[in-house]
Amino acid sequence: MNAQQIRNAYLEFFKERGHTIIPRAKLIPQNDPSTLFTGSGMQPLLPYLLGETHPEGVRLTDSQTCLRAQDIDDVGDNRHTTVFEMVGNCSLGDYFKEQQIRWFFEFLTDKVGLDPNKIYVTAFIGDEKHGIPRDDEAANIWQKVFAEKCIEAKIVEIGSQADGNRRGIKPGERIFFYDDGENWWSRGGGLNKTPIGDPCGPDSEVFYDFGPENHAEGFGLAHPASDSGQFMEIGNQVFMQYRRMEDGSFAPLAKQNVDFGGGLERIAAARINNSDVFRISVMWPIIEKLQQLSGKNYESHTQSMRVIADHLRAATFLAVDGVRPANKEQGYVMRRLLRRAIRFAFDLGIEQNFLQEVVPVIADLYANDYPEVAAQREEVVTVLVREEKAFRQTLQKGLRELAKFAADGLTGAELFALYDTYGFPVELSTEEAFKQNITLSDNWRSEFDGKMAEQRMRSQTATKGTFKGGLGGQTIEFKKYHTATHLMGQALRLVLGDDVAQRGSNITEERLRYDFSYPEKVTAEQLKQVEDIVNEQIDKDLKVSFAEYPTKVALEDLGAYGEFGDRYGDTVKVYKMIADGADKPFSFEVCGGPHVDHTAQLAEGGNHFKIIKEEASSAGVRRIKAVLTKSR
Repeated sequence: MNAQQIRNAYLEFFKERGHTIIPRAKLIPQNDPSTLFTGSGMQPLLPYLLGETHPEGVRLTDSQTCLRAQDIDDVGDNRHTTVFEMVGNCSLGDYFKEQQIRWFFEFLTDKVGLDPNKIYVTAFIGDEKHGIPRDDEAANIWQKVFAEKCIEAKIVEIGSQADGNRRGIKPGERIFFYDDGENWWSRGGGLNKTPIGDPCGPDSEVFYDFGPENHAEGFGLAHPASDSGQFMEIGNQVFMQYRRMEDGSFAPLAKQNVDFGGGLERIAAARINNSDVFRISVMWPIIEKLQQLSGKNYESHTQSMRVIADHLRAATFLAVDGVRPANKEQGYVMRRLLRRAIRFAFDLGIEQNFLQEVVPVIADLYANDYPEVAAQREEVVTVLVREEKAFRQTLQKGLRELAKFAADGLTGAELFALYDTYGFPVELSTEEAFKQNITLSDNWRSEFDGKMAEQRMRSQTATKGTFKGGLGGQTIEFKKYHTATHLMGQALRLVLGDDVAQRGSNITEERLRYDFSYPEKVTAEQLKQVEDIVNEQIDKDLKVSFAEYPTKVALEDLGAYGEFGDRYGDTVKVYKMIADGADKPFSFEVCGGPHVDHTAQLAEGGNHFKIIKEEASSAGVRRIKAVLTKSR
């Protein structure tokens, strides 16, 4: 069973158990200013896990692509990738631990075919100070399901990861209790970081044992939560059963939820009993193409091929989801991924354009399961190939800059500048310096390494603390700007034509930003028309309400505007903005919310809608920024 088959089998498995298959959310969070990317399978569903009603019911399943830019510098080992898929299921106040644990174990062993003797699990050890008991319920369920496979499963307390490094595991032990650093879920992290009022709870992680030969030195003794390489986490079951109260205590929730996320690539690696995720069916064809193009083999150029395969796969999905290379935000990360892949291609001896050969391979790996990939295949190839050509021109400029250092020699800071500005790998710079008889300063290496360390630190901390679980938009100011975005989108279609389509948005409590397809600059006169239309609708005090419809009825019969077309589920929420006595609404759009109750709220405090900037976002895409302000 390959990765594609595992994904489809998972969705079908949970569909048979009453779950609705919901579509993949974009890698760019919609209407969430708090994070650049969808970083977990749970993230798009958090509003529903925290209490909002989902239009598709209480049992959901999906496969969600995720991207974690902070992992860029970790790519090159056998398990880290910047983009990955999370297969998942959730229960919104329906089933709980017994069904979840049994179903996932059944899927792994009976459907995927994993050896149950290689599966190890963890649970929460409890916390006496906060009055939270040890999760014996989860541990006892695990013990029962292992016993049904005739497997001894001793339960043991570990504590912290450091405790596990010192203690290791003993024969017969299979279920391990860890502290809140390992087995507690909340939006803030551990127990003390759980936000007041939030649901939270213990989790139970599932690990696959790849054998002691994969245990690396320097990590102490092997145990499931170790980073040594022997054990790989393949799934995590979050049991939301508590809420943190105003006094800091934790009280049981009346309505408990389950959220499960499993790494598709890691489950597929476990299926072939190989800890190298780049050997699986959605990765290995990319490696094979790189071997063909370079004439090099994977075993001798492992890191370079892994980096290229991962980064181009991530860039491909970003392009599918509407991102274009740029110098800031998501576009900057995309550009960095592409340039890093091209730089590592030099290590393979690939100095000519090669993305036109590799990107189609990646697209074809996903086209059958994700129709949006198939639909945009040619455009994605064009976008990425264009960026590669532009970058190679930049490299030529870098060569000219290198020549300027001939008189005084190269320092580590100058080598880093060549790397940071022109994308020159340090090996390429030093090789070119040798060819041009340019000398290198004596701590250049240490100076260069120091600059690289500073950059890695900036990358890792750039978004630290910004992820608020996709719920940054619950304040009244955010709701106002979200509502204004809908008004402006409709106004743009009225002024510029129905071909205008949303290509992204970013909403904060201070302003809105809206990307849309349009081939040329919007004139000042057209922008004024848009402003006037929006303010007119605000003055009319349109009533804002929503209703749920079957997707086909909403889009085809009722004519609702929907950005994602056939990528919605069976049911959608449609927001209507209509004036009293009007025959039809001004805005009738598929959206998950949140909005104000009536548009006059946008004018509170004497405010009105004003566009403050219009600019190009990428080829064929314009960007508008607007505010609610007193100034004219």
